[in-house]
Amino acid sequence: MNNSTTNQERFPEQQFHRLTQLVLEMKRELVEFATTRVELLRSEIQESVAAMKAAAPMAVIAIVLLVTAYLLLTLALVGLVAVAFVGNPYAWFFAFLIVGGAWALLGVIAAFLALRSLRRLGLFPKKTIEVLKADKVWIDREVSQA
Repeated sequence: MNNSTTNQERFPEQQFHRLTQLVLEMKRELVEFATTRVELLRSEIQESVAAMKAAAPMAVIAIVLLVTAYLLLTLALVGLVAVAFVGNPYAWFFAFLIVGGAWALLGVIAAFLALRSLRRLGLFPKKTIEVLKADKVWIDREVSQA
């Protein structure tokens, strides 16, 4: 009888020890889980930043050249439209007004298309979001089974 009382006295202590180990293991796995997800997000952002840094100088050169071409072509177009109003004292005014209105209309259309494209593509890191969604499904399944 003495032996059985000793086992009963130890049982709660063993259970507490197992529970402590389980909680510590869950904590370690949670930290590892979070660290993995943060590293995934960090690497995805670093890849995006590196790609942007590599493309930035050429993008600046392209913008300068395109703006210059735009200005020259606009002036040529204004001159062409002004010829249509030859003899009118407001020929240049009408030419600038017509070309400016056309560029404004094209600019509004381009802005609309750009906004639609950005909304469709989204701005968040896709891989990380997909992994987190899959993790949520997995956690929900594990909790419902427990």
